[in-house]
Amino acid sequence: MTNGAGDFGLTMDELRVVARYVVESAQEVLPMYEEAVPGDPRPRAAVDAAWEFVNGARRTQLQRVAALDAHRAAREAGTETARLAARAAGDAAAAAYLHPIAKATQVGHILRGAACAVRVAELLAEEDPDVADRLIERARRRATPVLIDVLGRYPLAPTGKGRVAQLMSTLDASLRASR
Repeated sequence: MTNGAGDFGLTMDELRVVARYVVESAQEVLPMYEEAVPGDPRPRAAVDAAWEFVNGARRTQLQRVAALDAHRAAREAGTETARLAARAAGDAAAAAYLHPIAKATQVGHILRGAACAVRVAELLAEEDPDVADRLIERARRRATPVLIDVLGRYPLAPTGKGRVAQLMSTLDASLRASR
């Protein structure tokens, strides 16, 4: 089964691999959000919705709604680490609906969660560049051949001036070089 019409096919199994990659990153930084904004369940709900899909459930409105709610939580968060953690959680739930359209913006749905997790660690380590290098390498090693194959169907990650965009581009280049 493929994920609708587009520039290429994406199977549900491939979408689950992508969602697993994103939710693993989101899970790592979710405690930063929950510590900063206790009592707000939206990012946790998005992570849980992503895991449901990864573990074989059909993708449903649950993932869509949870993704939007987590992204709203990101916009409302008072710290950068909380914003990044909530964004990663939203991206994890949204990964179930990755579009098979050859646009660079789609790469963000694959890699932004990992880039957000790297940026959170970098902030917590007071901008230590070694932290980013080490975690980009860890994210590269965590990528499966299927994830790298899916990523290769898309153009390069969009370049941006923000640190998360830079980290995403670095991770993208590292993954493509490992093919």
